[in-house]
Amino acid sequence: MKEIVLVIGGCRSGKSTYALQTAEKLPGGRKIFIATCVPQDDEMAQRVARHQKERSQQWTTVEEPLYLPEIILEHSPHTDVMLIDCLTLWVSNLLMKTTDEKKLEQIVLRFIDAFKKASCPLVVVSNEVGAGIVPENQLARQFRDLTGWVNQAVAKCASQVVWMVAGIPVVVKG
Repeated sequence: MKEIVLVIGGCRSGKSTYALQTAEKLPGGRKIFIATCVPQDDEMAQRVARHQKERSQQWTTVEEPLYLPEIILEHSPHTDVMLIDCLTLWVSNLLMKTTDEKKLEQIVLRFIDAFKKASCPLVVVSNEVGAGIVPENQLARQFRDLTGWVNQAVAKCASQVVWMVAGIPVVVKG
């Protein structure tokens, strides 16, 4: 069974750093970083630049805010490890395109199918969204629910789930 690691936690918990360190320890030099972030302002662009500097030159970056299933299936046969950062932003990007529950369900099911079919190890980053209060508006609740569903589906497929708390990795599964 291929290695699948889900790194999950709150904002600024150390998820991305831990995921990068985990992925870099996996064998092979062909490493692909799938970036789902679309910087909307200068501060976010600076965050992206900082993350890019943290990666060694052995990483190839693919920026893909929406089509994760297609990118996973296209690139996994030709890489040694794939790091996806992050699912939370991916869900947000999807919701900016459509809030139609049926369309979103189909996209997520395609993602999970691609995830299972990937031929290389995967390290995936996501935010834990279930520990907070119930959001006040429908779109925020839909985001929380869809992200929670994606997180559960990925965790079920994962060989290891690591919950990051204040920079400390807590192994939940594996």
